[in-house]
Amino acid sequence: MPPLSGRLPDPLPWRELARPLTHAEDALARLDERLRTSPIRDGWIARTHFADAAAALWLDGELVHLEDLVLHDAGMDIRAPTHELTRAHTVLRTRRRIAEAAPGWALSPAGLAALRGRAGEADAAEDRADSAEPHDVGDREEPMLKPALAEDDEFAELFASVDAAIHRADQTLADERRFSVANAGERDPLVYDLDWDEDARLAEWRATVDRTSQLPPTLAAAIVGEAWSAIEPLQRATGLGRLLSAALLREREKARRHLPCLAEGAKAVPRERRRSRDASTRLVAELEAIAAAAEEGLKQHDRWLLARTLLIRKLDGRRSTSRLPELIEYVISRPLVSAGMIAKVLDITPRAAQNLVAELGLREATGRARYRAWGVL
Repeated sequence: MPPLSGRLPDPLPWRELARPLTHAEDALARLDERLRTSPIRDGWIARTHFADAAAALWLDGELVHLEDLVLHDAGMDIRAPTHELTRAHTVLRTRRRIAEAAPGWALSPAGLAALRGRAGEADAAEDRADSAEPHDVGDREEPMLKPALAEDDEFAELFASVDAAIHRADQTLADERRFSVANAGERDPLVYDLDWDEDARLAEWRATVDRTSQLPPTLAAAIVGEAWSAIEPLQRATGLGRLLSAALLREREKARRHLPCLAEGAKAVPRERRRSRDASTRLVAELEAIAAAAEEGLKQHDRWLLARTLLIRKLDGRRSTSRLPELIEYVISRPLVSAGMIAKVLDITPRAAQNLVAELGLREATGRARYRAWGVL
């Protein structure tokens, strides 16, 4: 077999890899089989997306509170979102996109192009330009606002000043839209290294992926993840390497029913081992992270399944039109829920949402008197 990469050992140290490889394969198989018939599979998947996104930022040395990420995803922030929170949300959306797509999409040329943010740039720019044209104030013949008291000169002047202010604001926004469309493909040199050849690095990483086709899926995922860390194909792509490793496990049918939470598993492996100078140690650490992710997922699944069973018992004697069953499924699918989130999903009032929460006896997680959130902890 040709060398996998200049940064990886060749030949592979099978004596060191055998035990962690077997452990990782078995752990993933157990979790995937448990999810196959699980009544909370969809909720487990939705819930673990949040945990893995927060873990990806944790591995980068940034702390993102799970509560803030959940509320930000629901569009119900209680404070201005931080830079770390927006990065975590980007990881969350990327993970969802990979999980919802076909198994082989993420590692395909089209998938990689979309995930690196290059797919459809010209089409998107054209769409933005087209959407900007109807709002161009140059096409307007008359101001949109009509004074309600035209006979009163004072009010007429007031409304005229308002129309003029709106006119100037629309012109400014139209100019900004044109500028953003014209510069859609450019990168800020203060943010990106312009000498960083992403295409060449990505091609090198893709060659590593192709050379793992005959290896066990779990070992291939470990090698691909380690190669991504060593090559660093893309700039400012938090957590993408581990998401692509998880996508490889799904593509090669080792994890058919879920997208493994490899960032969550990596938290269980000491940083000294993940960043060791010895390539064999790093590969073993990657395999241990895969096993840890599967074992943690299995523990959380059984815990949430038990919580759901206990909550369902509270439905005895309830009307058939009760919204409690829907609330139970929603609570299982989110680490935390607020009254506003419940009201939006169940189409009820926030007061009714709080009443349903009280009937279920959910645990309050924030300790606050306002902006409270509940969950199955």
